[in-house]
Amino acid sequence: MTDTPFDPTTVPIKAAATVMMVRDKNLDGSEGLEVFMLRRTGRASFAAGMYVFPGGRVDDVDHADEIAPFCKGLTDDEASAQLSIESGGLAYWVASIRECFEEAGVLLAERSDGAPLDVDEDERHHIHDGTLSMVELSQRHGLVLDLSTTHYVDHWITPIGENRRFDTRFFVTLAPSDQEGLHDDKETVESLWVRPQDALEMHARGDLMMLPPTIYNLKFLAEHGSAAEAIAAGEARTDVPCILPKMRTDDAGKFIGIALPGDPDYDML
Repeated sequence: MTDTPFDPTTVPIKAAATVMMVRDKNLDGSEGLEVFMLRRTGRASFAAGMYVFPGGRVDDVDHADEIAPFCKGLTDDEASAQLSIESGGLAYWVASIRECFEEAGVLLAERSDGAPLDVDEDERHHIHDGTLSMVELSQRHGLVLDLSTTHYVDHWITPIGENRRFDTRFFVTLAPSDQEGLHDDKETVESLWVRPQDALEMHARGDLMMLPPTIYNLKFLAEHGSAAEAIAAGEARTDVPCILPKMRTDDAGKFIGIALPGDPDYDML
């Protein structure tokens, strides 16, 4: 039996959400914008070994109508309008919160009674393995997900030719002051708070491997001197364009790089 030739046009495109948590608390005691990043395990089927922001696929549980009563600050109609889709936009915000809790251990929520959060590490792992849903977690702790504080800033689709493709929406949010963040030692194996410009320089030196969307969004963050400025810039963004990179190949068909809209050869690929 011969293997069926790989047809890149048949690879399904899966919805995904990624969140950039920013703060002004630098480890060296100075002030200035930092963002939380994670290194994916080298065994990952996508972006192995890369430094990324917390994020992942939008799952069916994120679309559950039952989660809406625990959300405030944004309706599905409003979220969908921001994303330029007919419906289901709220699920992207919910997915960003769920993935941030799973991968970084940071819960972007508050108690409805104003009491401190008391979610434990076991619940984080149960959310990750699917034995506990965000609805059940919210019911258990009386949680409120304030979606108005998380802003949609960017939109990328994995280029044709990859074995896995994602339609990813990027968000920016202010990190909770009482939560530090830590990788899960499963999908992610390292974590750090880093100044965006430092991360870009580390990438240029070969110290941090990153995908083009990560680099692009670090450049956006690097334009702002504080977390408040970055959040305000995110809130002000409207009509976010969709960026679809194209793969550059040599005469033998070997991958040699990525072309972005505006590059001289983009329309010829």
